[in-house]
Amino acid sequence: MSTDRLVVIGGDAAGLSAAAQARRLRPAGDLEIVVLEQGPEVSYSACGIPYWIGGQVTDRDALLARTVAQFEADGIVIRTHARAEEIDLAAGEVSASDGRRYGYDHLVVATGGRPTRPPVPGLDADGVHGVHRLADGADIRAAIAAGAKRAVVLGGGYIGLEMAEVLLGRGLSVTVVLADPLPMGQLDDDMGERICKAMGDMGIDVQPNQPVREIEVDADGAIRAVRTDAGSYDADLVVLGLGMGPEATLAEEAGLQIGTTGGIDVAHTQRSRSHPEVFAAGDCAQTFHRITGEAAHVALGTHANKQGRVAGSIIGGRPARFAGVLGTAATKVGDLEIARTGLCTTEAEKAGYDHRSEVIEATTRAGYYPGAEPIAVKVITEGGGPGCCSAPRSWAGPAAASGSTSSPPPSGRGSPPRNWPPPTSPTPRRSHRPTTRWRWRPAWSAGSRPADSGLATRPDSPGGAPGGILIIRYSAVHVLPRSAEHAHRDP
Repeated sequence: MSTDRLVVIGGDAAGLSAAAQARRLRPAGDLEIVVLEQGPEVSYSACGIPYWIGGQVTDRDALLARTVAQFEADGIVIRTHARAEEIDLAAGEVSASDGRRYGYDHLVVATGGRPTRPPVPGLDADGVHGVHRLADGADIRAAIAAGAKRAVVLGGGYIGLEMAEVLLGRGLSVTVVLADPLPMGQLDDDMGERICKAMGDMGIDVQPNQPVREIEVDADGAIRAVRTDAGSYDADLVVLGLGMGPEATLAEEAGLQIGTTGGIDVAHTQRSRSHPEVFAAGDCAQTFHRITGEAAHVALGTHANKQGRVAGSIIGGRPARFAGVLGTAATKVGDLEIARTGLCTTEAEKAGYDHRSEVIEATTRAGYYPGAEPIAVKVITEGGGPGCCSAPRSWAGPAAASGSTSSPPPSGRGSPPRNWPPPTSPTPRRSHRPTTRWRWRPAWSAGSRPADSGLATRPDSPGGAPGGILIIRYSAVHVLPRSAEHAHRDP
């Protein structure tokens, strides 16, 4: 029996999760695995780089989850300093910078993401750093050791906040320049204002509503300031915290289909929609939001690991599907811990939801107990008003058992139907009456998307239908008294 070969492009979270899972399911005699990594290290935690720069993590090697030797002991060949330069889909080969051409039966593209770099003069100058690779962390540490005193952080996302805090802790004066009105654009404004205040209280200078126009450099090419329309901010160190986009250039040049977010367009199995023998996972791949069903790109290591495991499972012969993302993430700035999941109000409005929100102010534990700290939780729910979804709905409830064919009244998308199911006669005795709890779940049904539904059409439905629309389906969960559990059956 001939041995298949799996080639993985990218030696971090997604790529090595795929390789490790494929190896668990298929031994070396059945599947050869080769991983191409452009850098010197594999399997490291990019999320921990700010804390290595700040000194909270003292040993760089603590950020390495597994070494090359550990992977090779499992029969996974790692080629470091081997950048994939071309994918020949017709020939089934990858050309690398080490001069070799690697033939494959299965290919996983896990090229990750790239820091967002707007077209600003001077952004490529010495002293401007991303926070993406271990080498970036080493460069920033070297700049601090060389005497950098004034840092400007561009952007107020997760990396921007974390870098502002650690640079302040290293004794630098820190200015955060935002193109937006507030940091953490993934949150609602009232939550962002809390974060902005916490940053100011720490001594971080926050400058909102100021897109960067130029990185000013001196005669030697070293940076000296960041210029915006409102002014100029002195700097001898600039850190990019403008977010991450998909690194899909190699895939696009090869002819793989690219999605609307700029990531490689994949199915729930992480297979390329245009070339099913190729998989893509991690920050280079497009995914979808579990609530809206819309295409999404969320650069997080947790998603990359799960997507890589899905790809590795399929290659290993085990069915698997990626369930989508909710945008769940957590970070901190100073003593303020920040977390989010699901949709904020602006995202809910954009998706067409009738929503309500409530802010709950409380303490992290009973107020009288030592260590209680304030906590604010913003809960966003559907309002239950007239719905914007005109897609068909499927209902299951007690009325179905009685043969009722009446239709449910309109309700908001995702909301339990009001006054549904209608009362039936005869009414069961109180002790036998089931308690109905409504829950929603996304489902795919075959057919075309109604023009006014506002829902995403996806070509791969969980049921295997060639096309489908995302609908919201309700199912009733009946909680029965023990005495009635044999007298009533779910419809």
